[in-house]
Amino acid sequence: ARRGRAVHSIGTAMIGRDVLVRSVLASVAAAPVVTPANLVSATEFRRLNPIQFIAANVDPTSGGVQASSGTGADTWGIWRVDPGPRGVLLRDYPKLEKNNGVAPARWQFDRNNWWLEEHGLIMEAPAFPLPPGNYLVTGGREVTAELTITADHKWALGVPRGTRSDIPARLYDVTHLPCRAARYSGSTPTSARQTDFPVKSGAAMPVVVGSDKVDYAVLFVVGVEA
Repeated sequence: ARRGRAVHSIGTAMIGRDVLVRSVLASVAAAPVVTPANLVSATEFRRLNPIQFIAANVDPTSGGVQASSGTGADTWGIWRVDPGPRGVLLRDYPKLEKNNGVAPARWQFDRNNWWLEEHGLIMEAPAFPLPPGNYLVTGGREVTAELTITADHKWALGVPRGTRSDIPARLYDVTHLPCRAARYSGSTPTSARQTDFPVKSGAAMPVVVGSDKVDYAVLFVVGVEA
């Protein structure tokens, strides 16, 4: 019965996540892309439907998310399809292993580089690296901003769209706090505990015994350079 309640709660959470993603897409798509009067932006964006997801190699529980620019974007990745609904329950890991690591959604599990999300689902890894270019990103709260990734792996955020601010957005402003993601290496998902999930909004992902862990910030990509 306890396991049944856990699966039900994960299913409910995933439905809520899908509704949230749809609502974010609708609200951003409906809002005009405004360039502040005191700034000039030559970037034109093509709206994405469905949206995509950036995995930024910055721990969202650290002070690093207060930055507006930085280096190391070659360690950032992107999910072009929402990985949550394509995930595998922790309890189903033996089935995944028995199937040579091929998930029902046809992605390949890598036991040396595996990912968990905030509900304890095993996810496919994002594509690395995040290609250079300009992305329109948001955390699904108040701020939408342009993210620039350069060929030498630097990143920088522009000013919040639709404002007259001349202060660039912070990574925190465009991080979707309820979405959590971490990359693990070392042990396998059999060492993870379902009781450690779901992870609270903004909290660190759980430690898995025998594994090294890297926490990532998750950004919604609602547009790409046209």
